[in-house]
Amino acid sequence: MRWPASLQGRLGLSLGLALTVLWLVAATVTAVIVRGELDEVFDSALRETAERILPLAVTDIVGREDQGVTQRLAPIREHDEFFTYLVRDAEGRILLQSHAADAAVFPPWDGPGFRQTATHRFYSDAALQDTIRITVAEPLAHRASVAREIQMGLGLPLLIVLPVALTAVILAVRFSLDPLRRFRARLEARGTRDLSEVPAEGLPSEIGPLAETLNGLLARLREAFEAERSFAANAAHELRTPLAGAIAQAQRLRSETRDPATGARAAEIEATLKRLTRLSERLLQLARAEGGRLRIDRSADLRTVARIVVDDIARADAPGRIALNLPDAAVMSDIDPDAFAILCRNLVENALRHGAGDLAVEVTLTANGRLVVANDGPVVAREMLDRLTARFERANASTDGSGLGLAIVAAIANRIGSSLVLRSPRPGASSGFEASLILPTDSPGFGAGRDA
Repeated sequence: MRWPASLQGRLGLSLGLALTVLWLVAATVTAVIVRGELDEVFDSALRETAERILPLAVTDIVGREDQGVTQRLAPIREHDEFFTYLVRDAEGRILLQSHAADAAVFPPWDGPGFRQTATHRFYSDAALQDTIRITVAEPLAHRASVAREIQMGLGLPLLIVLPVALTAVILAVRFSLDPLRRFRARLEARGTRDLSEVPAEGLPSEIGPLAETLNGLLARLREAFEAERSFAANAAHELRTPLAGAIAQAQRLRSETRDPATGARAAEIEATLKRLTRLSERLLQLARAEGGRLRIDRSADLRTVARIVVDDIARADAPGRIALNLPDAAVMSDIDPDAFAILCRNLVENALRHGAGDLAVEVTLTANGRLVVANDGPVVAREMLDRLTARFERANASTDGSGLGLAIVAAIANRIGSSLVLRSPRPGASSGFEASLILPTDSPGFGAGRDA
């Protein structure tokens, strides 16, 4: 038998088995004790029968006219005769017998007292100076039948009592484990980023220390993650000012120098500093995505945010390369507009950076909150698609980029209860790349919980 994996199953099964074994042992011991008491009662009945019949038999035999004649008593009515008897003289002749007595089963006289054969139990006694002898017999099968009925009486209640007892045990165990189930449900309901303490009231004393240990571990993890995010955000923020100053100095150096080599080197320094600035901005965005509140208490139209982001990118970096498709009706969502702007900007910039340079990037927001950003270009291998959401991972190492854009989008999607889906080639085409995700909207169908 396979032992159950659940604590409730183990407790129920072990208690049920223990209850069954104890009941069987108690029934067996009771049956043995009762069998011994029954033997004493039946032996007493044998002796009492002999002592009551013998005086009557003596009176009847002594008063007979014909001595030595066997007399068989006729039954008054049909009945089962469990006790049979023979009355014999000193020579062994049968003087009187019960109607169902079989002389063949009675042993020869060997004195008063109890005797037993393979089939019967006997009691013998004598009167008139041992000249009239009586032997009363009882079939052992009768005693065995009574013992079996007693055992059945003790065992049959198991068929009713045991299932009821097992049900009661299961219900008692289930009721006792309710606090543990509630604790597990609260733990399962937590989001992947929720490391707050899990309420552990009402837990059994054996489980309470485990819950305290778990809450302690969650607190340490929360502190470690907060320290990591705080360091990344602070470091990126502190780098902004010196980087801006360094870029200004590089630009000034380019404008003031007459040496082409020095100007080229200043341009390289400026480009490197700008890449570092973009990396610090991405680190800030990643810290915001992993630690900030992404769902707010009011809803805003996502079309407005998408239009602002796309217009800003198109005006600065890609005039005429972005095709924005928006629904006619408002797309209301409680996602933080700043978080949506970060998400949208990273997807569009990633498509512009890695797509074909002369083809448009399509940005589509549907009425049900599905955001799709697609571009044409070479097909990305399936194994590379699975790694693109990792930090500092790029499909093409030769292109400019931090390798954090899709990681930031994936982090935001995870925090709002969605998931980033990457496809290459584009659906219905033989090339290109598409990124899509479902945003939380006020329309029914999006089941994500509100981020704390």
